Amino acid sequence: MSDMRPKIVVVGSSNTDMVVKAARIPSPGETVIRGDFRMAAGGKGANQAVAAARAGGNVTLVARVGDDLFGKQAAEGFRHDKIDTKFVFTDKRVASGIALIMVDRRGENSIAVASGANANLSAKDVERAESAIAGADVLLMQLETPVETVRRAAELAAERGIPVILNPAPARPLNVRLLRLVTVLTPNEIEAEFLTGIKIKAKTDMVKAARKLMGRGVKAVLITLGPRGVFVADGKAETIVPGFKVKAVDTTAAGDVFNGALAVALAEGRPLGEAARFANAAAALSVTKWGAQPSAPGRRDIESYLAKERGGPSLRSGRQGEGKTK
Repeated sequence: MSDMRPKIVVVGSSNTDMVVKAARIPSPGETVIRGDFRMAAGGKGANQAVAAARAGGNVTLVARVGDDLFGKQAAEGFRHDKIDTKFVFTDKRVASGIALIMVDRRGENSIAVASGANANLSAKDVERAESAIAGADVLLMQLETPVETVRRAAELAAERGIPVILNPAPARPLNVRLLRLVTVLTPNEIEAEFLTGIKIKAKTDMVKAARKLMGRGVKAVLITLGPRGVFVADGKAETIVPGFKVKAVDTTAAGDVFNGALAVALAEGRPLGEAARFANAAAALSVTKWGAQPSAPGRRDIESYLAKERGGPSLRSGRQGEGKTK
């Protein structure tokens, strides 16, 4: 029996997250004691791959890990989520990526990353995975690996008409050559400001930022707004798809879960606004649990949550105006 799940290729990073939850995030020079320590699989690429797999995607990950315990644990985790690891390369020169994360009592976080093997993911690695990219329904990427590698993957996808989702995180300068290859760009408010120079305070600012990015070649822009939802612009409509109210425990991978779920929804052919709502639900569920990859919800949980919330705004029903703000 053939696998009918949409095919998602994720090119990106893999880290091990070392997380301390404390009353507050320390100021420079300050020590905050009595924290709670946990270790979990992370990295934006790996997080998005796991989120996409659990949301219903047939996922292939293109990444690099070190020849160490963390790398072996990461690969085992991918296999557990039925992610194709054929193109997860082992780098014997450097260690696996590590992220040190502080989380406060409100669930807000501060993160420092040692890239390790992620910095060595190359354009040649991507070309070795060309067959997987050629067969994908969607290519999903972030910016914890070299920009040259991201651009090469985007070129391979664009040549075949495969949609490219780029989550520009962490924020880095992006030239027009890359942006022209992007189908959907998904910055948060800080990243949108970094890319455009427009401070995001109101919906009018989101509109200006999105139009500026689309003027550089991006087909559609989704500016994620945390619990408020996501601003969606595609040249035809500009609207806010509302988020969901939940009690946040840890927001560490909410953006990654959003992007993984978004990739699956778009690969399934859902309209952009509907896909954003599906992704909002996945992200909302993720912040109610600890950890990056451990917090990514399964497809059944996402659908059940949406069913409970079905009285809310739905772009499918044509009620776009309910999601608009002044």
